[in-house]
Amino acid sequence: MKSQTLKFLVLLAAASMPLIAWLAQRQVFGPDNATLSARFPTLIVAAGYAFAIWGLIFALDLAFGLWQVSRRRADHGSVDRIRALASAGFLLTAAWMVIFPQQQFWLALVVIWAALTALAVATIKLARSPLTAAEFCFALLPLALHTGWLSLAAFLNTAQVVVAYELLSTTRMLPWSLALWAAAAGLLLWLNSRLRLANVAFALAALWGLAGVVVKQSQSQLAGAHASAWVAAALGVVLLVQTAYLQIRRYRASAPKRTAAA
Repeated sequence: MKSQTLKFLVLLAAASMPLIAWLAQRQVFGPDNATLSARFPTLIVAAGYAFAIWGLIFALDLAFGLWQVSRRRADHGSVDRIRALASAGFLLTAAWMVIFPQQQFWLALVVIWAALTALAVATIKLARSPLTAAEFCFALLPLALHTGWLSLAAFLNTAQVVVAYELLSTTRMLPWSLALWAAAAGLLLWLNSRLRLANVAFALAALWGLAGVVVKQSQSQLAGAHASAWVAAALGVVLLVQTAYLQIRRYRASAPKRTAAA
């Protein structure tokens, strides 16, 4: 597919997400997410306010779409190489918002994990490429934020599928929820370590979601909810410490280069 066509595909995909989200909130496709979340409660779901981050994610993704279309100079390759992945991640995110309200939970689960995979690969590729300041701000940071939120949201969705289909106990959810938390911790910490300077945006999105889980589960009456809240809080602390450590290590590693340049 030609670069110019991909540019407009990224823009259209980015624009589709807020439009479909607006329709979903009006229950055009079925019950909204809050209704379904209440119908299938889990120990990993976040408080409703946490999902407001989608507004910021959509705005930044749309800014990315507009910016990369408006570029007049030729790409040196970094952004051009991830356009197909970014557009796939955006379109899959939009598709999830249509599928999930229709309670096609298995399909929705496949779609959200596919969206996460596409955006994670795109973000890692971009993070490990030479970037200008504009590419960092308009391309890498939006994708890192989107990936950070999806990295947690995919596990929230997985827990809801378990409850919706009663794949495991719905009265003693803590054991299998802890297994999901372990997997989430592994994924979050691994991705965070791969994103270089962009890991700050990635971590902020994940920390926002984890804080929402702490708030929700601290107030929940479900068995094991308070334990899950403590796990979410502990993971947030570990992720925050890892992010600070990685930033300090990169700063120290670049110190000799700055000294030599001076």
